[in-house]
Amino acid sequence: MQSVFQTYLELGFAHIADLAGYDHILFIVVLCAIYRLEEWRKVAILVTAFTLGHSLTLGLAAMNIIGVNTKLIEFLIPLTIFVTSIYNVIFHKFDQKEIRSDTFTRNLNVNYAFALIFGLIHGMGFSNFFRALTLSGGENDLLLQLLAFNVGVELGQLAIVTVILLSSFLAFNVFRIKQREYNLFVSGAAAGLSLVMMLERNPFT
Repeated sequence: MQSVFQTYLELGFAHIADLAGYDHILFIVVLCAIYRLEEWRKVAILVTAFTLGHSLTLGLAAMNIIGVNTKLIEFLIPLTIFVTSIYNVIFHKFDQKEIRSDTFTRNLNVNYAFALIFGLIHGMGFSNFFRALTLSGGENDLLLQLLAFNVGVELGQLAIVTVILLSSFLAFNVFRIKQREYNLFVSGAAAGLSLVMMLERNPFT
């Protein structure tokens, strides 16, 4: 019989990796679109910031400390994708000096802030799924369930990031695609998909 920790770990991993709910995956994709494999340290900080954000609001929502307007959050999630996509296209120029630069620069600090702040929104998006699980299984082990679920989500994110960075490595080194063109394609496609999602999820209709 599986332990509670293992069960919620697997549920967290499956939830973030679920292609049926691809909006969270799309956010991670566009967040990492400006990075090369050599910049994995920057991506690690980025994912950590996103994890801190969504872990905080997921926990607060699960414990009923904050309320969640489901329709508004479902609209704000694609909005975070759209804003990140537009920022990628406008502000990142991709000269080789940027790759060798420090981990913290003005543009990168903005990306870290996006990851943290937008992670807060995505955490509230996770909360409805998580609360449905805890309501059916009781709340005695809520903290353990929260920890395991967040660890599962983090492992899922790392798996997605690994695929993204390996894909960019192939694009740059095998297919000889320029990083600027790669970013325009990925961020442009993400912006288009997120715009469609925003129109479909308009909370004011």
